[in-house]
Amino acid sequence: MILHVSDCFAPRTGGIETQVAALARAQQRSGRSVAVATATPAAPGTPEEHWPYPVHRLSARIPGQLPVHPRAGRELDRLLTAVRPKVVHTHLGAFSPFAWSALACAGRLGIPTVATVHSLWDPVVRATYRGLSRTGHAPTAPMVVTAVSRSAARTVRQALPDVAPLVVPNGIDPTWWLPHPRAEPREDRLHVVSVGRLVPRKEPMELLEALRTAQPRLAGRGVALTATCVGTGPCLPAMRRYLDRHGMTGWVRLAGHRNPEGVRELLAGADLFVNSSCRESFGIAALEARTSGLPVLARARTGVADFVRGGREGSLCDHSTFALADELVWLGRTPRARHAMAVHNRETVAEHCTWPSVVEAFAHAYAEAVR
Repeated sequence: MILHVSDCFAPRTGGIETQVAALARAQQRSGRSVAVATATPAAPGTPEEHWPYPVHRLSARIPGQLPVHPRAGRELDRLLTAVRPKVVHTHLGAFSPFAWSALACAGRLGIPTVATVHSLWDPVVRATYRGLSRTGHAPTAPMVVTAVSRSAARTVRQALPDVAPLVVPNGIDPTWWLPHPRAEPREDRLHVVSVGRLVPRKEPMELLEALRTAQPRLAGRGVALTATCVGTGPCLPAMRRYLDRHGMTGWVRLAGHRNPEGVRELLAGADLFVNSSCRESFGIAALEARTSGLPVLARARTGVADFVRGGREGSLCDHSTFALADELVWLGRTPRARHAMAVHNRETVAEHCTWPSVVEAFAHAYAEAVR
């Protein structure tokens, strides 16, 4: 049995939560026995969602329903002793105390472990993990480390030079995102879509600044720029104030939360998807947009670069607001280039990011950990 351990899980929403739930479901459909352990409590006052696999909620009464357990080690020891999984698969963000406790527990019990890093570790996080390793607090279980992208793997190597992570990407079901028939791109408009949590590390304010810089330049060439930002988060009030202050409310829309069906419908009518984050470890929304047939504009040297190449699936720019604005202007002025990228994306699939490939890659990682 594979036991996935994640600090965060549904009903919280985010990249790790979504991927853990979907990976476990894909593995179960392929005939594997799976379960999930998490520190995230069920939604208060609502029935627990029915999952096709066991979900062990080792949660504590913490203000704000935070996914933190002060006695995580003791509770995980009990769970691992009771279910005795063949492999423990932990999922690590920047700081994941619950998953880190699971690594230590698996080490004490001698259970083979796979640890997946889902984020780009910044200098503070890298120093923390480096210190844990040097002071002997690193886990001792037979362990294989994976990362969701080459960029994420690079930050792991910087923190732990003795670790050589395998790159196993996030997964999607491409048939669900296959594009609807799309009209030829118009020369007089550019509708930009962005999807993601509105948190500082996703840099939504930088996106608004780039849009504000690009809009008059495109208008001078007869191109009407509009944008739709999907998502919620702590940056939303600041984004509203920015739009009001700069008179952008008429052409930039903050759409709030959209379910997957709503996102798919929005992508079908868009001209370009933009991921403005310089710290994107993977970019699942960008992959969904690419699969739906949209060109993708993102930053170079991020996880998006694993499935978007400049001039093929989209465009990659440097880590500055001016570079993002310049690329927006270029793409708005060259509908033929956008059309060629869209045709390429409709006709090709990022096969290494499909669930059969991801499940198989993790099967090899589990076998290596057991070996």
